[in-house]
Amino acid sequence: MSLNRVEAHPARGDASLLANREALKANPKHWEAAPYFHADSKLLAAINVALAVRAPLLLTGEPGTGKTLVAYHLAWYFQLGADEPGEDGRPGWAQAVHALHVRSTSTWRDLLYDFDAVRYFREKESTSRAACVTPGPLWRAYAAQGKAIVLIDEVDKAPRDFPNDLLNVLDQGWFRVPEREEPNGPEYRVAAPSSPPPIIITSNSERQLPAPFLRRCIFHHIKLDEDLVGAVVEAHRKAGHFPKLDKATLEAGLARFHDIRKLTNLRKKPTTSELLLWFSVLNWMGADAHAKVRQPDLAKLEALSVLIKDSDDLSALQR
Repeated sequence: MSLNRVEAHPARGDASLLANREALKANPKHWEAAPYFHADSKLLAAINVALAVRAPLLLTGEPGTGKTLVAYHLAWYFQLGADEPGEDGRPGWAQAVHALHVRSTSTWRDLLYDFDAVRYFREKESTSRAACVTPGPLWRAYAAQGKAIVLIDEVDKAPRDFPNDLLNVLDQGWFRVPEREEPNGPEYRVAAPSSPPPIIITSNSERQLPAPFLRRCIFHHIKLDEDLVGAVVEAHRKAGHFPKLDKATLEAGLARFHDIRKLTNLRKKPTTSELLLWFSVLNWMGADAHAKVRQPDLAKLEALSVLIKDSDDLSALQR
């Protein structure tokens, strides 16, 4: 379904067209893209060091460079939980990634467990405190006994003390759950298995992380360069994600993408996620895609709204 210009008359169209419109296959889910993820030699070295010394791996880089995807790629590579039944369209190994997507209100306890205080006070006559506890990502990963990856996504969004509080918990190797303790009873502890799960932490570098936190992590910065972007697009091409775009068209589109990113006066440069969505749109449009991406005037590129998200940047292209 697409919207066409119409003259003024009572009948505009059929509402069912909107309800039944074709869903555009845009960027794949993390677990769909994981087998095609491209890790260069420097990233592989950082991953192997983090695994060897059992330290968190901190990944930085522009949005769209694949930082989050590293966790799913590891789960796929090692086939963690592959023998488990999948849910919600995800394979078993994808469920081995236990993720905390950090927000500005997140605390270190969100990684450990959630206590539903509202439910407890509403049902305290018939419900125990223990019944109101839900294990969080780290607890679930510990329970998986070596078949899990912990992902702490966009840690730079968290409050200031979150990173150091987080590493204190990880260094300790166990945490306490007071809500599961009986009065005058022993402490209820959740301990890491003998082989603790790998921990992937991502940051968009929106703010500086504390020095003690950085000292305890293995660090790697994923640079969005032409080699990385080309490898990502080639992996998606081989996976059949853009069947109507031949290799020459994809290469021409890559050239236009890099031409835009080389402009020094852009406030928000497009990233790989926007590039892949742009190719998906061009693939959906079908005919004459090659001519559309070879347009020399960047301001007249087809579906430019997918790549440019700022009015000042659009004006800069039109100059």
